[in-house]
Amino acid sequence: MQAGVAVNPHTPIDALQDIIEDIDLVCLMSVNPGFGGQSFIPHTLHKIKQLREMIDEHSLHVKIEVDGGVTLANAKSIIDAGADVLVAGSTVFKADDPIAMIAALKAL
Repeated sequence: MQAGVAVNPHTPIDALQDIIEDIDLVCLMSVNPGFGGQSFIPHTLHKIKQLREMIDEHSLHVKIEVDGGVTLANAKSIIDAGADVLVAGSTVFKADDPIAMIAALKAL
């Protein structure tokens, strides 16, 4: 079994300092939870970088998942910031060809 933590957009990354060594995945919410189709909150890129630094400083294998507002246009910058897993619900399910959209995201 693995342990994960979800972090809302307004929660600082420092809140994870005391538990980072005990978890396997951090889900960074990049929109305010509640409904699909919201726009990505740009400050999340900074939070991804902060979290990646924290993980790397401790030589941990914690995955960073980003959920909310992920699109083909911003996915590369999210990955480049340090994310391992992207949740792209609306981007996939509202696409004309969901299978092609998944393939395009995976190609990044």
